[in-house]
Amino acid sequence: MKKRSTHILTVVGCGDAFSSGGNAQTCFHIESPEGTLLIDCGTGTLAGLKKHGLSVAEIDTIIISHFHGDHYGGLPFLLLDAAKEKREEPLTIVSPPGGKQKIQQLVELLYPGSNVLDNLNLNYVSYRQETEITLSYVTVTPIPVIHKPESQPHGIRIRTEQKTIGYSGDTGWTDQLIKIATDTDLFICECCFYATAVDGHIHYLQLYEKINHFRTKQILLTHFDEEMLANLDKVELRYAYDGLQLII
Repeated sequence: MKKRSTHILTVVGCGDAFSSGGNAQTCFHIESPEGTLLIDCGTGTLAGLKKHGLSVAEIDTIIISHFHGDHYGGLPFLLLDAAKEKREEPLTIVSPPGGKQKIQQLVELLYPGSNVLDNLNLNYVSYRQETEITLSYVTVTPIPVIHKPESQPHGIRIRTEQKTIGYSGDTGWTDQLIKIATDTDLFICECCFYATAVDGHIHYLQLYEKINHFRTKQILLTHFDEEMLANLDKVELRYAYDGLQLII
């Protein structure tokens, strides 16, 4: 029997740090024929997964774009839930350098004395600049972008046997985005504002001017501020909303 090639993407959260419009913070759930991964894990991720009927137990890989709370602050709750359920399967967390220490510190701050991490089979993998990371069924290529340097911001190319997905992470405009999007089946791009220029983020009018530079089968906008939400009726590109599912 021929193995299916489709991937299912569920938007668990497309919001900004302030959950503008009531949107959950950033998280994308991708189910492939070989496994299930998350891209980013904002603070509402556990609730969002359960709300949309997505199994926490089936997630085998979590990829973190950068160290801002709305992109990795949900990890302690996800890990706590995994420990409660006595998860035995390995879980790989891919992040910028220092991820293991930061996650350990975050868990200890939020749940001191819980020893959550001692009960889980965790595998931490750190980015090396623009170097492919090959895991069991997925290859991850981190590409530096423009955001708060302290957060170690990266865009990401994710390649399975069947599909390639690009993700901008949080960033201002950079030509690195063209590289991240090139020859992808889906490019997920932050678009925080509609017309206001803010360092470390992209606005829609700026992005729309560059749209012909992207070689991708489809683009999905995400990470919306109130200004962007108020102008969605003017947006000609596909945009995310919590609970959206795409077949890739």
